[in-house]
Amino acid sequence: MADRWLIKTDPSRYTFDDLVEARRVTWRDVTQPQSLAHLRRMRRGDEVLVYHAGSQRAVVGLARVRKGAYLPADDSGLHVVDLAPVGELEQPVTLKALRGVEALSGWALLRVPRLHVMPVPAGAWRKVLRLARGN
Repeated sequence: MADRWLIKTDPSRYTFDDLVEARRVTWRDVTQPQSLAHLRRMRRGDEVLVYHAGSQRAVVGLARVRKGAYLPADDSGLHVVDLAPVGELEQPVTLKALRGVEALSGWALLRVPRLHVMPVPAGAWRKVLRLARGN
């Protein structure tokens, strides 16, 4: 079974719409050690929630890992992954809404704000998708 992840992006620099337009992108510049460790575990087929940080603070879309973690030719020493968009959520799921769900209180998104890549527990994945549908 594929793993599930959340990646954060600053929408003033790169948005989910940019990913949709590009159709496939190499996700790079992850330097925070724990985030980088998570990124190195990403494999082809894994599912990804795309979260807009900054002023929006919301999960906005779904993506899929098209190429698992690898070292790029630029010799940066930092692993990257290739992502492709799956689709925009019916409605963004805000951080405020997620904080209001007691069952999600242990999720890294709510506890460790500095992480830019993190695993998503199955229950959190289901809840985010339900909230996106307005449930």
